Amino acid sequence: MKDCYLGIDIGSISTKGVILDTENNIVCSSYLWTEGNPIGAVKNLLDVLKKDLPESYCIKGIGTTGSARKLIGLMVDANIVKNEITAHAIGTLSRYPDTHTILEIGGQDSKIILLENGIITDYSMNTLCAAGTGSFLSSQAKRLGIPIEEFGTLALKSKTPVKIAARCTVFAESDLIHKAQLGYEKKDIVAGLCKSIVLNYLNNVGKGKNIKGPIVFQGGVSKNRGVVKYFEEILNEKIIVDENSHLMGAIGIAILAHNHKKDKSYTLNIKDISFETKGIECNHCSNHCELLKIYKDEKLIDSWGSKCGKY
Repeated sequence: MKDCYLGIDIGSISTKGVILDTENNIVCSSYLWTEGNPIGAVKNLLDVLKKDLPESYCIKGIGTTGSARKLIGLMVDANIVKNEITAHAIGTLSRYPDTHTILEIGGQDSKIILLENGIITDYSMNTLCAAGTGSFLSSQAKRLGIPIEEFGTLALKSKTPVKIAARCTVFAESDLIHKAQLGYEKKDIVAGLCKSIVLNYLNNVGKGKNIKGPIVFQGGVSKNRGVVKYFEEILNEKIIVDENSHLMGAIGIAILAHNHKKDKSYTLNIKDISFETKGIECNHCSNHCELLKIYKDEKLIDSWGSKCGKY
């Protein structure tokens, strides 16, 4: 049997899974929507990966990252749980070891990671506003009646992008509606949106950062060729977009699972196992802790949120 390692990147919008061999080559992968149900999404993800994984492979490690990494790590008995900054950096460096800057724009947040000689020296995240994220782009595409898959291609056709104020989703939507009512062509409005996303990112997430090449762009928005174009124009740098840019966090955490492997094998057969989370408020003292209790087949396996350690 050949050893392999599973990385799961579970976010608010999408859930990604990658299985790597011992040389960090992708054996199989999957990308699907979280839909507000991380437990259900991971069950579906593992079902897909189980079908695609050749019988000659045995999973020897599982890592989880993303916003629901702790919950999912407990669910799959992961041997390592790490934050997205670390996972994205490790994944990127495995493909592009000379990387200095990582730009990442996901479904509901964005981040920048700076590296020197393969070591993280600085980073910043924006999680407070959806302006400039994948969900923002999707909602505007729907408003304009354009499939999100065609957004970037349409933006490239524009020679005069419309100026859109994208520092806030409310202002951006208002500005977009106003420009559409004035009769601007859709390609110019779309190009203006792509450019405004880049400016918003650089003025907020990238503010004060020493952005220099090699620059790798990842996350779902990296697939938008219009956004890539304006990053290159404004930064005057070549932007690298890997074919698996949307999976880089999962790749990174799979590599870490390999590096921290234990002497055990893992199964992906969790479809019929019941996982449930219940929130309660403890009133035993003035802290009034919000507790989250995790149950596996109706058996309590962990609880979080206790400040005094009682739980």
